[in-house]
Amino acid sequence: MAAPVRVVDIHVVADSTGDTGARVARAVQAQYPTLEVVVVRHPRIHDTSGVDDAIALLRESPGNAVVFCTIVDLGLHERIEAACRELGVPFADLMAPALDAVFTRVGQHPSRIVQPVGLAADYFERIHAMEFAVANDDGNLSDSLTEAEIVLVGASRTGKTPLSMYLGYLGYRTANVPLVTGVAPPPALFEAAPWKVVGLTIDPERLLAIRRRRVDLMGAGGLHVAGSDGGHLGGYADLGRIYDELDEVARIQRRLGCPVLDTTSLALEEAAGRVIELVTARRRAHTASVAPFPSQLSEGPDR
Repeated sequence: MAAPVRVVDIHVVADSTGDTGARVARAVQAQYPTLEVVVVRHPRIHDTSGVDDAIALLRESPGNAVVFCTIVDLGLHERIEAACRELGVPFADLMAPALDAVFTRVGQHPSRIVQPVGLAADYFERIHAMEFAVANDDGNLSDSLTEAEIVLVGASRTGKTPLSMYLGYLGYRTANVPLVTGVAPPPALFEAAPWKVVGLTIDPERLLAIRRRRVDLMGAGGLHVAGSDGGHLGGYADLGRIYDELDEVARIQRRLGCPVLDTTSLALEEAAGRVIELVTARRRAHTASVAPFPSQLSEGPDR
């Protein structure tokens, strides 16, 4: 009986950056926690020489290889698929099912033309959204919240910054505002359209662990957090104070009338999806005619 495979090399063969294939590979890896999965990218393949380079690498170790292909050029696509058949390498065409589904609906064949990275219609909007997230991070409201499409509010270390940056990457102009014990929220927060505000919360013990790790990494001398008692850390990494802080934050979130998302066990991508679903549904409920957001979890042209 053959020994079980413990290492899988997923070769992402793409005519652009390979980001889409790599994301699918990571999703697959999550379903096989006992496997060691290595993602090997072969990006920006536009001619037969690029395909042949990828095939040469496959020949070195076909026994562990799997190919995820997102090439839209039929000639190049068939060349890599034929090589996989020859080598006995499992081959997954990530684009064909999606293109076939759209063809079935519209009856129109795809152009099969590679769209270079950076020329998609939403490219500059995504860049602007990322810049907006950086400029409006952690309560630094350099822009009016009227320009924001999403506003995240919550206590410190509930995941506001990484989530706002990821939403910016997806094309959503996102601001995040920390709610701090003893400090009044900015008036602009209550003037923002209610549908765009989403609260974040987290399990108190999980928040304690995150904050203690931050204190350890920075050193108590490098971390200054204001508190009502004037203490050095102000209860920043004290469980009792954290419970009180989250209660106060919850009261402010209720005043705002915003939905609250618990980020304790959510991956970043899942949290982003939940936020977008909440904001989209609330926006539709508040607006009779809604223009589409710049991205509905779109991954853009990167394949």
